[in-house]
Amino acid sequence: MAATSLKLPDSLKQRIERLAGVAKKTPHAFMIDALTRETERSELRERFAADSALAEQEAMASGKAFSLASAFDYLEARVAGKKLKRPRAHAWRASK
Repeated sequence: MAATSLKLPDSLKQRIERLAGVAKKTPHAFMIDALTRETERSELRERFAADSALAEQEAMASGKAFSLASAFDYLEARVAGKKLKRPRAHAWRASK
């Protein structure tokens, strides 16, 4: 495991120490947990952005998309446990 040194403002260090105590953790464990959560959140956002860009490219290439209303209706039915056919994509402009 690599060691890293952080210079924290005194006020932040005190806040971490207090919250770590409440959580029954060491300040080190508290910071590791916080850094792990933030790293995972940032990676998730990065994957979401990449997936969104790919979906946009596919929609632009195909010239087809789902209406917002049909997408919401489908998702609401699925959440309610209903079996429903997936909506069909419709042309919204000429393909390139």
